[in-house]
Formats: sequence, C-alpha cells, structure tokens
Amino acid sequence: MTTKLPARSENFSDWYNQIVLKAELADYAPVRGCMVVRPYGWALWENIQSALDQRFKETGHVNAAFPLFIPMSFLEKEKEHVEGFSPELAVVTVGGGEKLEEPLVVRPTSETVIGAMYSKWIKSYRDLPLLINQWGNVVRWEMRTKLFLRTLEFYWQEGHTAHATSEEAQEETLRMLDVYTDFAINEAAVPVVPGKKSESEKFAGAVSSYTIEAMMGDTRALQSATSHFLGQNFAKAFDIQYLDSNNQLQYVWTTSWGLSTRFIGAIIMTHGDDQGLVLPPRLAPLQVVIVPIYRNEDERAKVLPVVETVRESLVDFRIHVDDRQEVTPGFKFNDWEMRGVPLRIEIGPKDVAQGTFTLARRDVVGKRGKSQVGQNGLAIKVTEVLTDIQESLYQRALEFRNSNIHEPKNFIEFSEVVKRGWAFSWWCGDSECETRIKEDTRATTRCVPLDQPEREGRCIYCDKVAKERVYFARAY
Repeated sequence: MTTKLPARSENFSDWYNQIVLKAELADYAPVRGCMVVRPYGWALWENIQSALDQRFKETGHVNAAFPLFIPMSFLEKEKEHVEGFSPELAVVTVGGGEKLEEPLVVRPTSETVIGAMYSKWIKSYRDLPLLINQWGNVVRWEMRTKLFLRTLEFYWQEGHTAHATSEEAQEETLRMLDVYTDFAINEAAVPVVPGKKSESEKFAGAVSSYTIEAMMGDTRALQSATSHFLGQNFAKAFDIQYLDSNNQLQYVWTTSWGLSTRFIGAIIMTHGDDQGLVLPPRLAPLQVVIVPIYRNEDERAKVLPVVETVRESLVDFRIHVDDRQEVTPGFKFNDWEMRGVPLRIEIGPKDVAQGTFTLARRDVVGKRGKSQVGQNGLAIKVTEVLTDIQESLYQRALEFRNSNIHEPKNFIEFSEVVKRGWAFSWWCGDSECETRIKEDTRATTRCVPLDQPEREGRCIYCDKVAKERVYFARAY
C-alpha cells in the first residue's frame, strides 16, 4: 500500500490498474480475463445495488432469478441477437461426462430465456405490464479485458419488461434511462449524457437503444448503462401473446435495460487522483475513518475513550476506527486516501485536551482539506462536509467534462479534437460516414442527445444536410 501510484496524467491505464489492485477492489482470477471482486469492491457494488434496487422498486419492478444456462436454440430464434453475440458466446457441450444433445450457452444476457418464460406466464391483458429485474452474472468472451471495464464474467442487473402497447414499452425504456441518469448524477456524482445509440451501435435485437455516456479522466467516453426498446422482435420469436380486452390475440412489446460492475470503473476514472480512489460519500463502503494518534500507552489510554465516544456519536454513518498499532499514522493516512474514504477524523492527545478534532477531506489534497471542529454537533458537521464533498465531486467532474467538449468547424478540427476530448457535431445519419469517421479517427458515435436543435446543419464528415447533432469520442 505504500508504493506510489503512477501519475494519472502520464499513464492513465497503468494508474487505473494499480488503483484497482492497491485499493483492494479486485484482483486477477486464475482464468484469463476474469476477476475476483474483493470485499471492499463488493461493498461498493452492494451500495450501487441498493441505490438502484430502491429506484427499481419505486417504479414498480420486482426481482427474480433466471437460469445461467440457455439452450443454443433460444439464441438462434432471434436473428440479429444471435449474430450480435455469436463471437462472445461461451458454450457448454459436455455435462456429466457426456456430450449434450443440445449445446448450452452460458448467458451473455437473458432476453431469450426470459422471453421463453414470459410466453408461459402472459396470457391476458390483465397480466401486463410485467416488470421484472434480475441481479446476477453474465459471460461474454472478450478478447481484450480490463478489470471492471471489460471482463469475461461480470456482475450486473438486467431488467426485462412486457407491455400491451408500443407506447407503454417506449415510455418504460425512457423511464429507465432517466432512472440511470438520476442514479449516476445523484449517487455516483458522475455527470452523464443520456441519448440514443446509432443503428450500428444499438443492442443486437433491439429496435432502438439508449445510453448514458460519461467522460473519464482521460477524456475517453464510457457507456455506463443502456436501455433498449425491443419492439415485438423477441415477442414474435418466443410467441409471447396475450388476449386483449376485445378478446383478440396480440403480441406484447418488450424492453430490457442494464447496468454492470463496469460502473465501478466509471467512478474510479471520473473521480480518482494521484493518491488513489476518491469515492462519492453516498456510495463509499466507508464514509468516515477515525485515526487515533498516540506515541505511548499513556496517550493511547487517553485517546481511545474519546475515539469510542466519537464513534458512538457517528453510528448513522458507515464508519471505521483504525487502531492498528503495527503501522504509523502517516501510513494509515496514505492507506485510507488510497481507498478513497471521503472523510478522515484525526484524534490525538492535543485534540483530547482541547476538545477538538481534525477533519480531513479526501477530495481536497493537503492542508486545504483539513479543518478543526469541536465535539459538540459533530454529527451535523460530518453530514454537512459529506454533503459538500458529494456536490463538489459532481461539480468538478461536470466542469471537466464541459471544458473538454468541443464543437469543431470542419473534419480537420474534428480529427484533432477527438484526440483530447469529445466532439459535438452534426451528422447526416449515414452509416458509411460513421464507419469512415471511426476508421480515420478511432472516434465513434457515443449518443444522439434526445433534445435536438430546431434547425439543420451540415455533416461534419460529408457536408450533407444533417438533422442531428451527435457526441463523438474515443471510448472504452
């Protein structure tokens, strides 16, 4: 833990990898491309789960669990779906020492198996809407992997809903996009841009896909969550029909939406600095750490009772007392800074004598982040500081993002802009232009914002008439 991190500005990729390992969020598994999520990382994921799960239930969704194994024939029922996922599938052909009659796919996503179950459960308009979410793991055989951002196996939630009308399903799709946006901004302090994916970037099997895109600390984009309007593609593939109020047989309209442990990567790369993690208080596994400071047993005997009193007064927070005796206070400070704990309280003999404590904010480096406070009203003060840290992290990330979004006048400027930030440019909607932009600059369409100007422009690449402005960026 004492080894210094690579400078964020000099080697962002190595800096990221070292943070994940040194802060004990995750480690490399024995299987190539897989990760072990360590307790500290899992605690962060649990807080993400809790914040999202509350939002899902408030919008009428319930949780269920579906199988990890999916018959290959299920994936083959929806043409676009199987074509999109074929390169990433892990397939089981032997079970119990014998060759299986039909290969089983380790789920890359669950539209097919859930569609098969919905066809059994949905019979009448009274069964709709059906709003189910699943927390679990999936497997996608990625060639190039990176802890949290892209691994063969990862953890996520996937919502799957069925509706009586296209309008209801489209409304659900956008509602969940709003839920993800609200979570990212208000819980993770990550400013995101919600919008629609281009045809080439949409989910395999969807009619339309929506995304929240975040700018990382190196200005690259990260797709942080997606919501898909599936139309009747899966309903027809799996014969999900219902009798409407006129006793007519109709196909349902479905949606799916998900957010994964990739979002932990978003938090790291949005807020982290050269000292390590910087975690938003609302999601941090620990919000406050107390570090007792003493030189001998006599001082320890005076300090620890006060530490315990302070701990008891802050039981409403996620709090930890670091009373390790084998390491120095300075080591502890660096350790907890690496782990991104939002607020540190230092209590030594002088503090005990004066009735004051030192608060050290993680988001402000050095002495500027420290302040002296009294014991009276400490819980109120801690609440105020944590609230301010949460807001400050968001504002800092927002200012960084906005200062790195550019509006180039031509493709030459565009080519330079996407090396150091995002381009917000007119695009004609032609997939050929999109492909050539990617080939020439390595930048892709990240999303088409839902709010568009009431005028036309000229495509940044071909100069044809364009009706939409789009965010382009290099991405993870």
